[in-house]
Amino acid sequence: MTARSTFRAALTAAATLLLAATAPALARDYHRGGPVEVSLIDRDAGYELPRYAHRGQWWVPGAPGHRYSVRLTNRSPERVLVVLSVDGVNALSGQSAHPGQGGYVLEPWQSTEVAGWRKSMHDIAQFYFSDFGDSYAARTGRPYDVGVIGVAVFEEAHRYYGPPRVGGYGDRPLTEDAPTASAPAQAPTDAPEMAGSRAQSIGTGHGYREYAPVRRTGFVRASRHPVQVTELRYDDEYALAARGIVPRGGYYGRRRHDPRAFPGGFVPEPPGRW
Repeated sequence: MTARSTFRAALTAAATLLLAATAPALARDYHRGGPVEVSLIDRDAGYELPRYAHRGQWWVPGAPGHRYSVRLTNRSPERVLVVLSVDGVNALSGQSAHPGQGGYVLEPWQSTEVAGWRKSMHDIAQFYFSDFGDSYAARTGRPYDVGVIGVAVFEEAHRYYGPPRVGGYGDRPLTEDAPTASAPAQAPTDAPEMAGSRAQSIGTGHGYREYAPVRRTGFVRASRHPVQVTELRYDDEYALAARGIVPRGGYYGRRRHDPRAFPGGFVPEPPGRW
């Protein structure tokens, strides 16, 4: 093995996973915001939650008790590794999150939703917006980062195998599975402070089990440092309104009262005698 291939093998994530149930995404120019688009989906209401920019941060209103998922969309023509942090906890392993840990591998243009804490190769514990004290991070003694969801994205190293040997490449692995031996990437230390002075109201709970199969795959990181770090902060709508982040009356209130062209199904009988 050459020095170059040894270095690449040393950068391999030991516990990366490839999601099974996915949908293709449209190709777009991703260079402005990084290769992966991140959004939150309210699974009970059935729509993507809006983002509000405030003092250099992105905020999302969450409804207590609602289940949610993190939608990850790879907008690049290459595979990427996404390390997902929820409330400062790695959603895959349950460790205090760090960019050097394992995560989910997305194929080119792939979009998928991570809907819970990974419990095994077959199931998850659902994400839901819980009371702060009932959040998984707080219940495991790590309440300091409750209210922020983040991703660290890594590009894949391009492999060069050299001239073919006798017999071709049939006996060569397509990916290396050596454990990580290099120094992990450093986590950002200049994160802005939370807007306003009000304490965090909600967190992410450890909900019911749900079938969500994945499989293992190898991934060689092109660099020790992520090409993208994105954070989405969230809180109860009323808490965000009190901080001046969302308008009073808020997003969920507008959703309940906005006129809709197709609010129901079939035509019901009107009241009165017919």
